[in-house]
Amino acid sequence: MAPGGSAFKEVLELVAECDIATSKSENNIAPTKGTVILSGKHGVYSNNGVHELLECPVCTNLMYPPIHQCPNGHTLCSACKLRVHNCCPTCRYDLGNIRCLALEKVAESLELPCKHQSLGCLDVFPYYSKLKHEQHCRFRPFSCPYAGSECSVTGDIPALAAHLKDDHKVDMHDGCTFNHRYVKSNPHEVENATWMLTVFNCFGRQFCLHFEAFQLGMAPVYMAFLRFMGDDNEAKKFSYSLEVGGNGRKLVWQGIPRSIRDSHRKVRDSQDGLIIQRNLALYFSGGDRKELKLRVTGRVWKEE
Repeated sequence: MAPGGSAFKEVLELVAECDIATSKSENNIAPTKGTVILSGKHGVYSNNGVHELLECPVCTNLMYPPIHQCPNGHTLCSACKLRVHNCCPTCRYDLGNIRCLALEKVAESLELPCKHQSLGCLDVFPYYSKLKHEQHCRFRPFSCPYAGSECSVTGDIPALAAHLKDDHKVDMHDGCTFNHRYVKSNPHEVENATWMLTVFNCFGRQFCLHFEAFQLGMAPVYMAFLRFMGDDNEAKKFSYSLEVGGNGRKLVWQGIPRSIRDSHRKVRDSQDGLIIQRNLALYFSGGDRKELKLRVTGRVWKEE
């Protein structure tokens, strides 16, 4: 069989059908199935085979250039070509370095809806722009903000709030002020970071208050910071302050909560929060300095 014979034939037939549908729509004739009219453009959203041909048979993700094929016309994406050690997963022939240029060209003619359509995104994009949009789509699911484990759960904000409460047993509080006491019996052990998370319902939104111990270079420190359960543009509408002290001294931090789009590690490593050196934390704790007793207070307010 010629390289890509059956696949190319099906692709060309489908393209021909799409061209006919476009021609008819220009003459005020209802387009055929598989064609949608988008913002004055004739966007082809195929339900009859082209979209399926662009799915990699190994990972089932949509394929982007370079799209590879074996001598028998079976295609797969460049990432999976490495994973299968250059052996076609369909017919077991050596893949070689054959590009499926016809399928790459067909992909250029497609316009597809965002994969987050069910979450509210109604935009449609050229095939090769779709992936970039989806990586930054404002409707894409959020990742679980819990930092104490590698949690892979994603979802919208109400689902994640319920997940934090039910699965991670996170304390949930109502109100825009907080007063929390953190106690650690052996504050000299900071090799294993200690994470604490509390969620506050405030102004109808959710905020995550993080407190943890970790090594900053060679120095052990404690850090508290606030993250907003929502996008960055919404987070910037709020401000917060944190205060910790004792023995007549205090530290105050004021900032803007970071969106949970930024990972916990990214916020921590940027040192965007209240940082307390261990010696100062022990001084705030009073007593014999053998037990950490910190009281962190703060509030959240909405910027006008």
